[in-house]
Amino acid sequence: MSVPELTKRGYPESLILGTLAGSATLGLLIPPSIILIVYGVATEQSIARLFVAGVLPGIMLIGLFAGYVAVRAWLNPNLIPAIEQKFSFKEKLMASRRLLPVALLIGGVIGSIYGGLASPTDAAALGVVLATILAWASGSFSWALFGAAVMSATRTSCMIALILLGAAFLSISMGFTGLPRNLAAWISDMNLSVPALLVALTIFFIVLGCFLDGISVIVLTTSIIMPMVSAVGIDPLWFGIYLVIVVEMSQITPPVGFNLFVIQGLTGIDILRIAKAAFPFFLLLLLGVVLICAFPQIVTYLPNLMARS
Repeated sequence: MSVPELTKRGYPESLILGTLAGSATLGLLIPPSIILIVYGVATEQSIARLFVAGVLPGIMLIGLFAGYVAVRAWLNPNLIPAIEQKFSFKEKLMASRRLLPVALLIGGVIGSIYGGLASPTDAAALGVVLATILAWASGSFSWALFGAAVMSATRTSCMIALILLGAAFLSISMGFTGLPRNLAAWISDMNLSVPALLVALTIFFIVLGCFLDGISVIVLTTSIIMPMVSAVGIDPLWFGIYLVIVVEMSQITPPVGFNLFVIQGLTGIDILRIAKAAFPFFLLLLLGVVLICAFPQIVTYLPNLMARS
């Protein structure tokens, strides 16, 4: 929907493709996120705390992306088409009123987890009920759509269950081989500082993510990586958010960046042109990693408040 509309309005192709590829990665971080669920189960971390931990980093990345577009438009005003119509704040609010129930639905699900009123499972059930009521109230509900939604949710749940089953088998197998223990000991003997280890892991995950999807990266690496992460005293909750952001970077890196392939399939545009357009957003995600490394409170602040309450 966005590419034809933005093209019709005169926006440059590089900005259209870059913002689309970059912003599409945010769904991995901003809750509810399947990849955070997989990480939480694989590492025995609280999924509720992981969801809450992803909120501020997600807002930070949104701010970085929006800031980049704003600065680029400010430096080159001819890049952005002129505004044809101007609307008052009241008119914008009235035009957005149909989005308000969706915003309340998201706020209700996430707010119930953050406030300790519901577990992630209970909040998911609450979301299903509220979404059904919303669909019925808007006149878009039908039993055919309800059945399709149930089947889609069943397929997704089965997929996650099989992935986690494979992850558990892999973890046990790795435990028998002693590889995680020996690898962690090897890293420990190297006496790498925490920044040096994070630099090495960032490069490792970016390269791995060029050839694997995000869930596969987490499933295949957590049993090996987590012992060395724990050995140097890195918070597993913080590491989960760090890992997701790095996986987001891999979604827009060729040759097998998932988002690049999706956009290429939908638009027919050469994947290298899409990758070039997405490169500034790759750098912004890298800046996001640097910021959460320098200021880990961006990740831990809300979960710590949640723990106190």
